[in-house]
Formats: sequence, structure tokens, C-alpha cells
Amino acid sequence: MTARSSPVLDETSKRIVEHLQADGRRSYAAIAADVGLSEAAVRQRVAKLLEAGVMQIVAVTDPMQVGFPRQAMVGVRCSGDTTAVAAVLAELDEVTYVVAVAGSYDVLAEVVCEDDDRLLDLLSRRIRAVPGVTSTETLVYLKLIKQRYDWGTR
Repeated sequence: MTARSSPVLDETSKRIVEHLQADGRRSYAAIAADVGLSEAAVRQRVAKLLEAGVMQIVAVTDPMQVGFPRQAMVGVRCSGDTTAVAAVLAELDEVTYVVAVAGSYDVLAEVVCEDDDRLLDLLSRRIRAVPGVTSTETLVYLKLIKQRYDWGTR
């Protein structure tokens, strides 16, 4: 996802987003009935929200149940252009989330791997080899306690 200017959503668009966060398969007709628009109008608004990058509609899986039991957050310290390092990390298949941060690290990258050997390879041969990476710290996930995507548009 790339940075875009923040669109201001009206209350109707916010309600549409909240419906889709609760159930991404909810029909446009059901949403339309709740928000007071036609089904076609809801379909158009959703298309615009998707096109603008305001939201995505995806299937969220449990990595453990689909063959990716090793997850970790990698804290990366950089020299030079942090955004360039983040962009390279974002291109790696195993990296699912990248954010530039302030604090002890410059970039945080969440990774999902098939096993410890693949995690070790990712860290030692690919992430640490990125120009500008000076050090990493890996926080291996032991158990997922909470993961939600229905927090609405507060």
C-alpha cells in the first residue's frame, strides 16, 4: 500500500467500510438497505474506495493453518535512506507488513515463513544484505493472542 492523500470519508462511506470490515462478503444489497443507498450506489462507492487505496477486501488466513508456522517481527536499524530500505524489504515475498518507525528501530517488518531454516535464510542472506541495513533484532511469535480487522472507522 502506498501513501496517498487522506480522503475524507462521509458517514455513509464509513458505514460501508465498517460493514465490509465485519464481513467482507456482505452483499451490496444488505449494505444498501442499512445505509440508505441503492445497491448500485454502494457498488460504486466500494469501487472508489478500493481504487483510492482506502481499503482492501481480502481473505485473512491463520498462517499456522496454511503451512506458515514461523512468524516474526524484525526490527531493522538503518543508515542512510530508511524509506529505501523499507521499499526493498517490502518486495520480499515473506514480508507481510513494513512500517517506518521512530525509536530503537528505523523499520519494522513482519515476516511469515515455512520453518526456522527459511527464517534464518531470510534474515542472514536477504534482509541483512540489503544496502543500508546496519543491524536487526528478530522477535519470534510464540502464540497469536489477538488479531482483528473490524475496528471500524472511528
